[in-house]
Amino acid sequence: MRDKYDFSKMKGKRNPYVKRLKQPVTMRLDQDTVSYFKAMADETGVPYQTLINLYLRDCAVNQRKLAMEWRVADA
Repeated sequence: MRDKYDFSKMKGKRNPYVKRLKQPVTMRLDQDTVSYFKAMADETGVPYQTLINLYLRDCAVNQRKLAMEWRVADA
């Protein structure tokens, strides 16, 4: 192996996968939710964070919206 390499003439190349890189985020999830995905991870052999990502991606791709209604408690 050479002691010195000359990289000055090399041309840089953009990462073709840059759009597919994941962005780290911090989320606060209920313990029940985390336990559910960890149990599913044990069954499938897929890491629980990957399962959560797959589920959220499926919701985004299919434009699923949560049906919820806020109720005001009587005073």
